[in-house]
Amino acid sequence: MIKNLSTLFCGTLFGLGLVISQMVNPVKVLAFLDIAGHWDPSLALVMASALITLGLAHKLILRRPAPILEQSFHLPGATRIDARLLIGAALFGVGWGLSGFCPGAAIAAIGYGRTEALLFTVAMCAGIWLFRLIHRPTH
Repeated sequence: MIKNLSTLFCGTLFGLGLVISQMVNPVKVLAFLDIAGHWDPSLALVMASALITLGLAHKLILRRPAPILEQSFHLPGATRIDARLLIGAALFGVGWGLSGFCPGAAIAAIGYGRTEALLFTVAMCAGIWLFRLIHRPTH
């Protein structure tokens, strides 16, 4: 029960941060990505503050023997940059640039009743399903 409440709290806090920073507004996001036009650098501050917070928290958290509500940490095993990572990052960037949504912001924007966010999320889920269908785990 406490894990579920913790998850709810963290998700709500994340969504609130997306709403306050206007990351759920595709017009604002696309203005940030339009460096050759009417560039809006304000989201760079949002991203920089998130990276600084993550960097500090990551160092402190990994000093613990285990997370508070888990038996052990679940860290990614892959450490090298390969074609799959680069292609995935490029697809993410293209999708973000075309739609103005990233996955978290799209889900938060559905709460506003934004049809384009719902369509983005459905397309994203279809892409995840297609990837899993094509690429079976090798381990």
